[in-house]
Amino acid sequence: MKFASRFAYLALFCVLSGCGDERDDVAAAQPAAPPAAQPGAAEDAAAGADTAPANLKPAVLVHKSSMCGCCRVWIDHMQSHGFPVKSIDDEDIGPIKERLGVPYGKGSCHTAEVEGYFIEGHVPANEVERLLTEKPQAKGLTVPNMPIGSPGMEQGDRVDPYEVLLVHEDGSTTVYAKYPQ
Repeated sequence: MKFASRFAYLALFCVLSGCGDERDDVAAAQPAAPPAAQPGAAEDAAAGADTAPANLKPAVLVHKSSMCGCCRVWIDHMQSHGFPVKSIDDEDIGPIKERLGVPYGKGSCHTAEVEGYFIEGHVPANEVERLLTEKPQAKGLTVPNMPIGSPGMEQGDRVDPYEVLLVHEDGSTTVYAKYPQ
């Protein structure tokens, strides 16, 4: 099965299974508006002052289907952990997965990019934080498929066992974390 058609299958599964939150509230998936500029901010920036908060997390760019509710819930999860998120609706993210090096068979319903890494599927925010702190030589993290209980795939108290995989530069993977912990 081609990579793009495998993604189409996952997206269709997501829509038909009612994964995640089926809200039409797209605004909830958008990052909050930046605070208004404070008087003197332009002068501070012009003078070279470092005015960014020390705890500011890097922006996450999410490629997703417009029909996928669980993708919106994962975005909410990332935002609740302090990540600014921008999402792009794209009904064919197979080429994006290929460009970023997501291994065949390790995909999910959405693909994110952050600081040169890909984040494939329902990866918990704390694992993304760990990746960005450790900065391993790797392509990114993936939670293949769409395991129940992973961020964005919550269904009550049910949490199916799943692994977060680190994808190395050569496309091989190793277990980065196991859930439930």
